[in-house]
Amino acid sequence: MMDRQPFDLASLTKASQTGPRFICKMLAGDPGYKHHVITEDDFFIAFLSKYPTLPGYSIVCPKAHIEDLADGLAPRDYLKLQSHVHRLSRALKQVFDAERIYVLSLGSQSGNSHIHWHVVPLPKGVPYEQQQYHALMAENGVLKLPDAEMADIAARIAAALAALGD
Repeated sequence: MMDRQPFDLASLTKASQTGPRFICKMLAGDPGYKHHVITEDDFFIAFLSKYPTLPGYSIVCPKAHIEDLADGLAPRDYLKLQSHVHRLSRALKQVFDAERIYVLSLGSQSGNSHIHWHVVPLPKGVPYEQQQYHALMAENGVLKLPDAEMADIAARIAAALAALGD
């Protein structure tokens, strides 16, 4: 597994609870919230996490500010988002030759309230005790990838998505 660097989770937690919603700020074009976008359309966006615990760690969300999955999304819109999660999973599996793709939705009314899904490729050969939640938790450190490498990763995933077609 790649070397992880210590991460200040307390600061991120405080920012998510007291600061602006990072997804909304990113979508508004605020340079302080820039992320490497993989793909988007009028309805959704997929981008790389700024704090990846594994290469290719991506986030998928609707562009509209929706806070509640059950009450905020019509069934057809939920299925549309999940089709994007599935396509991204297929692309990530190809680009990273992943053993498995982890998908989870996090956030709450107390912080990171804009609904989103984490879509993360697990590389082959990761020891079991470093898989699952351990592999995803920033408490265990994050990868410090240079901007150029993040841009390259986003471009490679985008190319894999394009090759999948519709």
